[in-house]
Amino acid sequence: MKQICVVGVGYVGLVTAACFADLGNRVIALDIDEKKVQNLRQGVMPIYEPGLKEVVERNVNSKRLTFTTSYEEALNGTEFAFIAVGTPMGEEGEAEMKYVKSAAVGIAEHMTAPLVIINKSTVPVGTGDWVADIVRHHQKRPMLFSVVSCPEFLREGSAIVDFMQPHRTVLGSEHREAAEKVAQLHLPLRAPIVITDLRTAEMIKYASNAFLATKISFINEIANICEALGADVKEVAIGMGYDVRIGRHFLDAGVGYGGSCFPKDVKALAYMAAEKGRHPQLLNVVMDINNDRRGMAVSRVKEMLGSLQGKTIGLLGLSFKPNTDDMRDAPSITIAQMLQAEGATVRAYDPVAMEVASPFMPGVQMMPDPYTLAEGCDALMVVTEWNEFKQIDRNRVRRLMRQPVMFDGRNLYEPLEMRKLGFTYLAVGRGYEVGVSAQGDAAHSNLPSTD
Repeated sequence: MKQICVVGVGYVGLVTAACFADLGNRVIALDIDEKKVQNLRQGVMPIYEPGLKEVVERNVNSKRLTFTTSYEEALNGTEFAFIAVGTPMGEEGEAEMKYVKSAAVGIAEHMTAPLVIINKSTVPVGTGDWVADIVRHHQKRPMLFSVVSCPEFLREGSAIVDFMQPHRTVLGSEHREAAEKVAQLHLPLRAPIVITDLRTAEMIKYASNAFLATKISFINEIANICEALGADVKEVAIGMGYDVRIGRHFLDAGVGYGGSCFPKDVKALAYMAAEKGRHPQLLNVVMDINNDRRGMAVSRVKEMLGSLQGKTIGLLGLSFKPNTDDMRDAPSITIAQMLQAEGATVRAYDPVAMEVASPFMPGVQMMPDPYTLAEGCDALMVVTEWNEFKQIDRNRVRRLMRQPVMFDGRNLYEPLEMRKLGFTYLAVGRGYEVGVSAQGDAAHSNLPSTD
């Protein structure tokens, strides 16, 4: 059994602490937010994540996981200290590093024995060296330590599985022995371990997220072309995905990516590149395409209704993705603001995110279920692809609406089926309006003659 300190009990920190405890280690999770720590001691989770509450409670009850606000308590007898604090986006796209600095100072001032310090937060390339300098400068007396980068690759909504069944573990350090000690912590996960230098490990995280964001923006660009040419982007993605060089994941067209990682990390990587005199053209285009998706969704609904003034629009889903209550950079926020600016009344329903969403969405009426949401609406917009929405009684929804208009921003439903149910229905990148008749017959009137 190893003793581990995790600084920060946000999304990454809490999952990291709970899972390492579940692997049999003694973990002390530290946060300076006294209310958050007190809530965790009482079993109240600060975030919604499937399975997390059960893992935390199991390990608290077994006394492998404890929570504290004291660095002195957290570092007493600790061999490994993970920094898992937030790095929010700054005004120009840079990562805000004040929480990382505070954690590094707190560790330096309270460490009483040699320590391996592991950066788990997503941090700019070069942070490992910077943290080492901070620790050296703030130690009360010189003491051996090493810094290791161990970037997280957790997906919100499946974080427990992602931690316990990772595709790989990436470790970077200038001290091979320290990296190998951290590797030993991860051996029970039985996943490939990549050991490299600090800066390369930090770059792997940013490059990975930037590539996945690029796939999303790429398929959304293809969706625009499909709409113009009469092709179906869902079938295009399936056909592309069978190619092992491409893969099916992250090829779902929609209203764009959001959350705490992709928007922040792509912008931070572009900022780092520009700071060094590079011109990150591809990254800038990825961000432009993604930003345009939200306005596209509102424009489609406006086209379907003729005007949004005085109309009531219902949003199905608020969180940036299903199985989380995370509203950070959620497309629903921008969509609601745009609808309100056009004079629409906006309602919304989400299975778990409404309480978190309310402060971000002034004037939006939160409804208790999809049917109350639909009653009297002029249009519904699918914004988040919750499984619950796949099973709703669409006949009942249509009867409750003032006008049976639906924009499906996540391609949950089949166009012909929705039309047969009586909806005026539009999805993303499913170019049936141009290229295919309602009966499914080819109608390529714009193709050149072969005579």
